[in-house]
Amino acid sequence: MSHRDDEMNRRRQRREEMRQKQENEQKRLKAGLIAAAILLVICAVGMISIIRDTGMELEIPTKETEAPTKPTEATQPQSLAEQNKTSTIHIRAAGDLNVTDSVVASGLSVVEGYEFTKTFIDVAPLLSEADLTVLNLEGNIVGEPYGTERTSAPNQLLQALRSAGVDLIQMANSCSINNGLIGLKSTIQAIHNAGMEPLGAYASKDDFQRAKGYTICEAQGIKIAFVAFTKGLSGMGLPSGSEDCVNILYEDYDSTYKTVATDKITKILKNVASEKPDITIAMLHWGSEGTDSHSDTQERIVNLMMKNGVDVIIGSHPHRVHKIDFDKAAGTLIAYSLGDFFGDATAGGSNYSIILDIEITKDNHAGVTRVTDYDYTPIYTVKETDCVDEDRRVVRIHQAMQAYEGNFVDSVTKACYEDMKYSLGRITDRIKGNYNGTSEK
Repeated sequence: MSHRDDEMNRRRQRREEMRQKQENEQKRLKAGLIAAAILLVICAVGMISIIRDTGMELEIPTKETEAPTKPTEATQPQSLAEQNKTSTIHIRAAGDLNVTDSVVASGLSVVEGYEFTKTFIDVAPLLSEADLTVLNLEGNIVGEPYGTERTSAPNQLLQALRSAGVDLIQMANSCSINNGLIGLKSTIQAIHNAGMEPLGAYASKDDFQRAKGYTICEAQGIKIAFVAFTKGLSGMGLPSGSEDCVNILYEDYDSTYKTVATDKITKILKNVASEKPDITIAMLHWGSEGTDSHSDTQERIVNLMMKNGVDVIIGSHPHRVHKIDFDKAAGTLIAYSLGDFFGDATAGGSNYSIILDIEITKDNHAGVTRVTDYDYTPIYTVKETDCVDEDRRVVRIHQAMQAYEGNFVDSVTKACYEDMKYSLGRITDRIKGNYNGTSEK
């Protein structure tokens, strides 16, 4: 379905204003050139008059030296795509945001109720600088009581994510129907109200049929299709008549996860192909929690997705950073798991993760779009006991370490600083796929 431009973030509007400013500057430049040309013509006419008045001979240009009477192709007005052979955008993705007691408490304010701005303030520049930013929300927005038991969060959490620069929220995950279909519908509506777009889950069968299982966005003239799927729903099944409310990877999604839902996946990806997107990104909630291995069915899913036009796969659910496979020649990327963006940070390897930055380039002349590079920023969930101000929040590891070394007033503890150093090495190893059976702290 078409992405609602009026609900996307303010920074894209600013980028559009900048592009408009550039167009206006080009128009002013062209107007200046035209004015200069007119002035030259006037001067030439004046010179001819002077020559005639003084009796000087005027050399008539030959056919070879005569200026062309028709404007050349280069002088014709060009579109931005014609002026720029390539267009480049950046998609940024974060991992799991787990709605738990400690996560909800991080936004509790005595004066204002709930306010999560400080929770994400350090990573907001990363999230907001991208053309589009996406993360996976493991929870619902269904009112009190908030916290772990119902995985329910206050609306202010979504508002803070939106303000930090998040555009799209993956809702196809193990928590999609934790509070039933009513909870799913309430969460989807809350995401829309916050100005973001949910991925992979639908309030009703009719909504799925209208959306056809995917979401289309556009950034700088590049058309991006997003799809999202989950391996299961925490052992629960969708009620009869509502089977399409969540995109599922397995037919036996409520039991053994052995049989890939090939027909459903293929149907949705064919729907995507009919839109002729420049690039297709699949958000997959898959694998097993707390493990590093990839199942045979995951590899089959990768092959199925790539065969049907998917260019990028971004994984979640294991709560650990997994390897990234980037095929520069093919222009594709697979990130098996980004780890936990924000959560309790108590399980081994769940206190650190990455924000992935995917560079996508379109050749405007050839009409070919591919992943041309990627980068990532290591991040860390600082717990209440890890810092002087006792505020749980997400921080960039390098900047937090510099703050400690500079003895900033809100810096982390020495123990947290040492763990951040350890985490940097583990992130590098994990992205390369070097797990080596190393136990996580």
